[in-house]
Amino acid sequence: MTTEDCLAEGPHGPVPLRVYTPVGHPAATLLWMHGGGFGRGTLDWPEAHGVSAELASRAAARIVSVDYRLAGAGVHYPVPLDDVYAAWHWLASAFPRPEGEIRAIGGASAGAALALGCAIRGRDGSLPADRLLLAYPFAHYPSPALDAATARKMDAIPGIPRIPPASIEDMVMGYVGRITDLPPLALPGAARLDGLPPTAIALSEYDDLRPSGELLSRQLTSVGVPVSHHVAARMPHGHLNQQLSHPEASATLTFLSAALHSRTVG
Repeated sequence: MTTEDCLAEGPHGPVPLRVYTPVGHPAATLLWMHGGGFGRGTLDWPEAHGVSAELASRAAARIVSVDYRLAGAGVHYPVPLDDVYAAWHWLASAFPRPEGEIRAIGGASAGAALALGCAIRGRDGSLPADRLLLAYPFAHYPSPALDAATARKMDAIPGIPRIPPASIEDMVMGYVGRITDLPPLALPGAARLDGLPPTAIALSEYDDLRPSGELLSRQLTSVGVPVSHHVAARMPHGHLNQQLSHPEASATLTFLSAALHSRTVG
């Protein structure tokens, strides 16, 4: 596998990218976005570099990891999403698609929201994706509440991170600049979802944002989008960024790789 740093031209300036190319002809090409609550994250995070390298190897796929502009310091929606969509266009131009190659968009947490928003833009434009890969997506505000039984389990386990409503509100405020009258593509569980490609959703069991991913799955299914699921047992939100070597993280990567490599989801 080789890596190369590139730049895509976007409406807000150049967007840094890191391209992971497997040995041999890629079976698929994936645009990938790390998480970080829209305001944190780098191309060197495990959720960016580690996941990209693993997926490139496991799925024989080319991965384009996007260093989108982070919210804060005057940067708000739609700037990060504009960067991601510019990277999607760059990918299509830089790597003409051979017949049969899957073109996918994916991301983790806030990056999954950006991936979903990018896929919706592509659906409505001229550049639809063949597949969506979403890891513990943050897709709704207000976010649905975690069930009481799981919340009690998490409270009883030392060190399990929690994401309280105030933190979710802060993320949305930082990203959009307000918490009311949100644009549908900012937290795209509120957007029109029909016509999207088959979607693989990986969740963390011990995650206050898990209900958002579960609701998104039901929403997609209700409009005819094929959805497959994986739940990382006893793992917290962001487990691909915190514990990439853990067996459950490896299982998540296997699930995402299989979804990327296959023409069908399920």
